[in-house]
Amino acid sequence: MLRELLIIFLSSFAGTLGFAVLLRAPRRTWIPASLVGALAFSVYWSLNAAGLSEVTSIFCGSMLGSLLGQLLARGMKTIATVFNTLAIVAFVPGLGLYRCMELFARGEMEAGARAGIGAMMSIVMIALGIGVGTFLFRAVFVRHRA
Repeated sequence: MLRELLIIFLSSFAGTLGFAVLLRAPRRTWIPASLVGALAFSVYWSLNAAGLSEVTSIFCGSMLGSLLGQLLARGMKTIATVFNTLAIVAFVPGLGLYRCMELFARGEMEAGARAGIGAMMSIVMIALGIGVGTFLFRAVFVRHRA
């Protein structure tokens, strides 16, 4: 299990780093943002492997990525969108959406709808995780500054 987790961490780090370059994120944020993305995805994978539902695991991973992204954004004096975007890139259900469209094109409407609903649930959990993480960070950050 530890070996699998290390592979998951390293591959999600590499994937996030690739997207940082592709999305033209500031160079100084590449490594920290990739670490956040790798950690967030590793938490998702670990929770899912432990038996938590996929959507709950996605929510937890996205929330952690958002919290860490907000923290790093403040520390590096850059916008949090850079970190939040890269933290969730591994969660985006591109394959689920592709399968949904493929099934619809084949005329398999029920299976396509199931795939589409699953992908949309993942998207909602990503957005909710980012929102809750941002809210919690701001609640704590504002409280400590006052």
